[in-house]
Amino acid sequence: MSAKEIIVKPISSQDAARIVKACHYSGKVVQNSQLHFGVFLDGKCGGAMQFGPSLDKRKMLGIVEGTKWNGFLELNRMAFADWLPRNSESRAIAVAMRLIRKAYPHIEWVVSFADGTQCGDGTIYRASGFVLTGIKENTQIWEAPTGEKFSRMSLTDGRSKQEQQRSRQVASRTLLTKGGNNHDTGAASMKSYAAAGWKPLPGFQLRYIYFLDPSARSRLTVPILPFSEIERRGAGMYLGKPKRASSESSDTSAFHAGKGGATPTDALQ
Repeated sequence: MSAKEIIVKPISSQDAARIVKACHYSGKVVQNSQLHFGVFLDGKCGGAMQFGPSLDKRKMLGIVEGTKWNGFLELNRMAFADWLPRNSESRAIAVAMRLIRKAYPHIEWVVSFADGTQCGDGTIYRASGFVLTGIKENTQIWEAPTGEKFSRMSLTDGRSKQEQQRSRQVASRTLLTKGGNNHDTGAASMKSYAAAGWKPLPGFQLRYIYFLDPSARSRLTVPILPFSEIERRGAGMYLGKPKRASSESSDTSAFHAGKGGATPTDALQ
């Protein structure tokens, strides 16, 4: 079978969560995802894509000038089973983008992040028509002395209760003061974690944008980077390992902590 035979259609958040937990390297889904697509082959679901607002939506709006509050989405999570045919990821993205463009014409662009600290540098996005608009050293994914990993936002936003509870359990094993500001108030500082030996993982995060409305590209307020910049910056990664040579293959999107998401509805607000 070939990737042309796959079918992409909306599924419930519960079904998407099961696929993501089984197939994504993080084992986690995104709490605020709103739109969920399943990837089917021969009647069997082997992949899922989750779309929703960015966690820091207000900051993201300025990337494309004039974007309305509901004018863009983030591809929060993408997970595929190994048994799907080659090129299934790029085929599924293409179909999903057509479905979004038709059902939600007010959405002008989609952003996603490649996790160049734990997974890959975004080969799928480059093959699917995304443009590269940012490469930055990782400051968002932190590792505890126990080896457990957390996103900075899940530790400090005051909303990711389950992750913060888990971090407290880890913290009690790494001599982090249980009554610290992070635990009680969700304060943004990571000083107490750093003092207990937690460190950001070495690596990069890469930002990609797909224009559903081609005219929005002219309003982009940041430069489009050549893909060669990834290698020049030493940001290349494949299957969780830094690239030593130019090798293109599949990877998935960035780490987002949490779980949940709403069942798809007919109108995204």
